[in-house]
Amino acid sequence: MNINCIAIDDEPLALDIIKDYCSKVAFLNLQKTFDNAIESIEYIRSNKVDLIFLDIQMEELTGIQLLNALKNKPYVIFTTAYERYAIQGFELDVVDYMLKPISFERFIKGVNKVCERMQLDFGGAKPENDKAKPAEASFFFVKTETRMERIENHDVLYVEGMGDYWRIVTKTRRIMTLMNARKLEEVLHEPQFCRVHKSFFIALDKIESIERNRIKIGDQYIPVSETYHKAFFDLVERKKLA
Repeated sequence: MNINCIAIDDEPLALDIIKDYCSKVAFLNLQKTFDNAIESIEYIRSNKVDLIFLDIQMEELTGIQLLNALKNKPYVIFTTAYERYAIQGFELDVVDYMLKPISFERFIKGVNKVCERMQLDFGGAKPENDKAKPAEASFFFVKTETRMERIENHDVLYVEGMGDYWRIVTKTRRIMTLMNARKLEEVLHEPQFCRVHKSFFIALDKIESIERNRIKIGDQYIPVSETYHKAFFDLVERKKLA
């Protein structure tokens, strides 16, 4: 999934920051930037824009006035130095409201919210008790040496600890990331994943066979340690894999 986006801000430095952040996220396609809202209107009407990074306080036409002028609104993340517009942002149903200066970690959190909103809007999620519940994230981000990489859960085969690093092995690539085990456990959990060794997390649906205390996934044999033995085999029994 690629997200086509534009950025509108009358501060050149702010636009440069958004450009830099977008360049580090593989699925964000920053199509164009604007230093005033008026010039963006025709572009938004004539092109497929999924997401706008939008400043609020601008001369001639504010970000709020722009949104009110648009008939078919893309997803919007407000990028502003002012907290006082938060309520209006909520009323306009913007996805996120980020206060400047914006860190890369905060930027990723906002983009993640857009992805989750798109999943709800187009992924068939249904409301429960008249309130839409957030979908279980089907992806996560990891930091490599040069950028943040998005990884789809269904692509992961297993994750192997290698000293201070973890190697995430997917169907098509191997990604090295510096991340502690606790953080990994937050994203690699049941029902899709299971930890079977201090150095291994596995994708349960990628298991080809289990032989005693070894799991075969592709060409890799992964040990099940004593620490995780009972929890793993209890899970196997519950899922009727054995």
